[in-house]
Amino acid sequence: MQNNESGLQELRDTLDSIDDEVLELLNKRMQTVHKVGELKANSGGAIYRPEREKAIIDRLTEQSKKVNGALNRVAIEALFLEIFAISRNLELPENIAYLGPEGSFTHQAAESRFGAMSAYLPMASIRSVFREVSNKKAKFGVIPIENSSNGIVSDTLTCLSEYNLKIIAEVMVDIHHTLATTCDNVKDIKKIYSKDIAFDQCHRFLEDLGLDGIEYIPVESTAKAAKIAMNEIGSAAICSHVGAKLYSLPILFENIEDKGNNRTRFLIISDFDNGQSGDDKTSILVKLKNEAGALVKFLNDFDSKGVNLTKIKSHIVEGESTFFLEFNAHKDDEKVSNIFDAHKDEIKFLGSYIREEDDI
Repeated sequence: MQNNESGLQELRDTLDSIDDEVLELLNKRMQTVHKVGELKANSGGAIYRPEREKAIIDRLTEQSKKVNGALNRVAIEALFLEIFAISRNLELPENIAYLGPEGSFTHQAAESRFGAMSAYLPMASIRSVFREVSNKKAKFGVIPIENSSNGIVSDTLTCLSEYNLKIIAEVMVDIHHTLATTCDNVKDIKKIYSKDIAFDQCHRFLEDLGLDGIEYIPVESTAKAAKIAMNEIGSAAICSHVGAKLYSLPILFENIEDKGNNRTRFLIISDFDNGQSGDDKTSILVKLKNEAGALVKFLNDFDSKGVNLTKIKSHIVEGESTFFLEFNAHKDDEKVSNIFDAHKDEIKFLGSYIREEDDI
């Protein structure tokens, strides 16, 4: 037993020594980051560069593979995205506006890229997020663009059409709902609060539990639902695990969504363009002339240039039919520039940004 305790203490001492080295290196990194921040401040360069962060993670992943390291890409991303977020906050603290309130899935998406140290501004609507970024009260905005079950978020497309901001990144979040309540028994639940879309995503579960006949009350967000249910006897909330935890609302059932592959895609918007990363996606809005074959002719130009269209959705903006298109390429690629030149009066460029490996 004595040998075991001695061996364990020796390993703990080794870990302490390694932690000291890691801390020393992180402090050295942050000192260098501060110098980079000073240079960017003088030149007006953007603090958040997704293509640079991706290049670092790519390089470190390959380095770990070469030495048979225990850290795979997922682990490296988890560690270094937080380091990047802390670094950015030290370079230049900037506000991040998101569709709130605190504890929403959009908040979760924002923290996954900007970390826990950043200054967050929860907003009541998608339009208010765009307004804060446009007025420069926030440097970045985080909003939903589509869900695997419910499709495109029309308010986001409308705002992308109206505001002169750019998409600089996308974030995929797996959506899991909980049924949370202070009631000990399902039979005591008389009403359920949630966002209207969440009721649709959990319809089968609610039906199976006999909760399809009670009152459903839609609110602005699932986090707000948790806050209300915590203070109202006989009520429950369909919310995220984070939202329930935030308001100390007991969880009765987890993962109650009808589809296990429910995902939401979020966009990060700002006032600058990204450089090329080599694995980019571009989003555009297109308003075509109201004439026969206009859409086919437009799409044929992409086909002839070998540009892979990944999404095309129709949308009505101010009474006009508009198409939301995405393709795998950067706007500065020569083949894309030629298409933009040929249709400059029809295309509104929304942004080129790193393509997430998993899409909706």
